[in-house]
Amino acid sequence: MNLDEKKVNEYIKTTEKALKKVKVRVPKDINLEYTAYDFLDLAKRYYQDALYFKDKGDLINAFAAINYAHAFLDAGARLRVFDVKDNKLFMVD
Repeated sequence: MNLDEKKVNEYIKTTEKALKKVKVRVPKDINLEYTAYDFLDLAKRYYQDALYFKDKGDLINAFAAINYAHAFLDAGARLRVFDVKDNKLFMVD
C-alpha cells in the first residue's frame, strides 16, 4: 500500500464518522463503565494526534494514530460498551 495524504484522509474521515456515531452503553459493571469512557477518550485523543501529525506532514505517524483511534472504537464495540450497529464503521456482527 502506498501511503499518501489521500489515503490517510480516507482513514481519518472514516474514524471521524465512527466517533460521531458512537454512544456509550452504560453497563451494570462499574469496571466496564470506566472502560467505555476510557476507550472513547483514547479514541478521541488518538484522532486528534492523527490530525496533528497530518498537519505536520508526518503521514506515517498520522496513519498509526488514526489506526489506534479506530482500534479503541472497535474494541469498545466488541466489548459491547458502545451502542453501535454500523458494521461498516465498527467491528460488529
